[in-house]
Amino acid sequence: MADAPERINIRHIASLVGVSHMTVSRVLSGHPSVRESTKQRVMEVVEELNFRPNSAARELATRRTRRIGVMIESAAMSGPESALRYVEIAARAIGYSVTSVALQSEEGLGTAEAVGQLTAQGIDGLCVVAPRSSSVAALRRIRIDVPVLVVKADSDPTFLTASADQRSGADLVVDHLVGLGHRDIVHVAGPLDWLDARARERAFHARMKEWGHRERPIVVGDWSSDFGYDWARRLTRIPDYTAIFAANDQMAMGILHGLHEAGIRVPEDISVVGFDDLELARHTLPPLTTVRQNFAELGRVVVESLRAAAEGEDIPQRTLVPVELIARGSTAAPRSR
Repeated sequence: MADAPERINIRHIASLVGVSHMTVSRVLSGHPSVRESTKQRVMEVVEELNFRPNSAARELATRRTRRIGVMIESAAMSGPESALRYVEIAARAIGYSVTSVALQSEEGLGTAEAVGQLTAQGIDGLCVVAPRSSSVAALRRIRIDVPVLVVKADSDPTFLTASADQRSGADLVVDHLVGLGHRDIVHVAGPLDWLDARARERAFHARMKEWGHRERPIVVGDWSSDFGYDWARRLTRIPDYTAIFAANDQMAMGILHGLHEAGIRVPEDISVVGFDDLELARHTLPPLTTVRQNFAELGRVVVESLRAAAEGEDIPQRTLVPVELIARGSTAAPRSR
């Protein structure tokens, strides 16, 4: 009996056209970066072979790969790196694997290229960690045939979302400082194109307004310890405000260092709070008061949500993971004026 004909796929088409299978994938998904002449050649072969990409995608979807793709804005940062690590741990616990792509990598991958690279490897779901608003906007313009979960606090009409409860975390910081007697607090935010930074900044101002306390202009940082150090080191005297809320632990640690070199004592002269509860936070001098994100639970939620969505189960569109304030030695009652 003759062998059954081999099923046509995008690799066959790529070979016939003389392009990569990634290029064929981009043409079929309507990606704008492919030259018109290339699109035409690909579509001619698609029509000649009567290839139906939608049907093929559905067939592939029924053969689960048990793999999750993760697109991460910057794997070099501690918060996103922790989230990725716990997604990998949670996936491994249920027999899944994880393939990740960092947008800020040496390859300089954009959102569409990163998504194409992940989907070409065969994934059951896509997770986007530590996204910027521009990345989410780019995702909306891309056809993706697997469930997509974006790690952000706000609900989304297009994607599943899961996140630490950013508003609750900022509320806990403000309530803690106000409870100690602080009325004048400055917020050192992350880059406001990052959705986590924006969520923390908005929640901070909303809570300060609820308390009826002064709302100072924020300082916009870049998430790095170097930024926190450079900003604090430039202080030439004890400032009028009595507390600093940094949007992540890395900037907070740099602020502790810079304040020390500027001759400003923590917490006697000024209190400092971070966000994340990285392992090093309890080993700074003084130990850092911070908001603990439960990255292990976040990883579990991400993996379970994508698994359930891929298998057609009903799941919440939005999940918030509770956070906890960890009070340590970097906060105290404000200095006497």
